[in-house]
Amino acid sequence: MTLGLSVRRHLTHFSRSMTDKNFPVQVEVEATILDADGAASWLSSERKRLLDILVRNGAALLRGLPLSNALDFDACVVALELENFTYAESLSNAVRVNKTKRVFTANEAPPEVEIFLHHEMAQTPTYPSKLLFFCEHSSDSGGSTPLCQSDLLLKQLADRMPQLIDELENKGVKYTNVMPASADLDSGQGRSWQNTLGSKSKTGAETRLRDLNYTWEWLQDENLKVTTPVLPAIRRLDDGRKVFFNQLIAAYQGWKDYRNQDSKKIQFGDGSDISEESMDDVCEIAEKITHDHFWQKGDLLLVDNFLVMHGRRPFFGTRKVLASLSL
Repeated sequence: MTLGLSVRRHLTHFSRSMTDKNFPVQVEVEATILDADGAASWLSSERKRLLDILVRNGAALLRGLPLSNALDFDACVVALELENFTYAESLSNAVRVNKTKRVFTANEAPPEVEIFLHHEMAQTPTYPSKLLFFCEHSSDSGGSTPLCQSDLLLKQLADRMPQLIDELENKGVKYTNVMPASADLDSGQGRSWQNTLGSKSKTGAETRLRDLNYTWEWLQDENLKVTTPVLPAIRRLDDGRKVFFNQLIAAYQGWKDYRNQDSKKIQFGDGSDISEESMDDVCEIAEKITHDHFWQKGDLLLVDNFLVMHGRRPFFGTRKVLASLSL
């Protein structure tokens, strides 16, 4: 292959999984790339090939690039010429801290909190198409990023749970969560309603929610309970593949802080319940085909948000994984 780009399959780090051994693709990096500027230049020259790999396979790992910090990562994002999807304008419920205009921390939740499998922002009407992750510092133990191929998962679910998949495809889903009045750093869903909705006033928040076709309820403690419009749970991609594109697993397993314990976090689009038994089976099947990526310092991971779900395992020590999103 040209310009020193070679591809081999990522065969290591399979934790608790039975995933396709051909996933993700690991791209080998030539040792002649000596600094961050060289890395950015190389990524620019190989942009089309890398994006083609991403579309076909869902995730690509670049290990060995001489990258050290958020500015190096930012330069790589710019080199790939991907349109920025800003965290500030998103409806993400995770607390994150911007390092540059394009780069922010992946999630500020405490290390003992697990972030369960999800497509980024699939519980909202707006979401990115591509995710980029960079490991600035790997944890002492734990902290892997689980990756699950949603096209493969959908095939397995359709074989084993056809009625559920039929209902999800025909009815869609709705999500309900409670946004805190101020940022809650102890929660994976702790972003305040002011920050999420871009307004310091209740009137401004309500205007944004109304424009998005959400329903809402103000609670006594100034927290804000919101329910999304009906959103798709199954998505058909441009190439015809269908994917399990939603936030059901993360909402069912992970939206359990004290604000959200008693609310119906997920429902079919018609308001009927999705059974716990069904969701337990979905989570079990997904876990069996999940690949755990264990980070090394300098790793650059590209993920197609329509094809692959991701998450975060609990960890010990310092873990610094940065993220950037693309439209």
